[in-house]
Amino acid sequence: MGNPGLLWVIRHGETAWSLSGQHTGRTDIPLTPNGEQQALALAPIIAGLSLARTWTSPLQRASRTAELACCSATHEPLAMEWDYGAYDGLTSAQIRESVPGWSVWREGPQGGETAEQVAARAQQIIDRHLALEGDKLLVSHGHFSRILAATWIGLPPQAGQYFALDTATLSCLGYEHGRRVLRLWNRR
Repeated sequence: MGNPGLLWVIRHGETAWSLSGQHTGRTDIPLTPNGEQQALALAPIIAGLSLARTWTSPLQRASRTAELACCSATHEPLAMEWDYGAYDGLTSAQIRESVPGWSVWREGPQGGETAEQVAARAQQIIDRHLALEGDKLLVSHGHFSRILAATWIGLPPQAGQYFALDTATLSCLGYEHGRRVLRLWNRR
């Protein structure tokens, strides 16, 4: 294997549900006008990167962010957001009304994916990245990207809860002294 390079990660721009705190898994909602402006603001940063490949979740909030921030990107279904099952569209407070103390990181969603299943998808993205030369860009989602980061540095998926990630931010998974590290996180 040659040089797999860096794995740059963008969380999609703002949506109505990211504003309201609703869990947005597989519901395919658009960016807000502000979310489109956020994505456009990333363009000068992305233009300075030398990318071998660009992947995006096929959900419109991510693919539109990719389109506005940089370029066309290959749809990568593995990069879709956590499947929240019956909790899609609900806030944590709404879920806690029937499940006191609930946390997506501990209990996971009813009828959706477990954190370990999301981490398995993240590992497939990492494996694909490592098998190819050069820097890559992945445009994805908040919880998925947080689990991707935890998986990258060898932590359990639940450690993703400690990596806050705002909309339309740039992060970078890379190396230091031969170890996988977070080179950049949550940059606007």
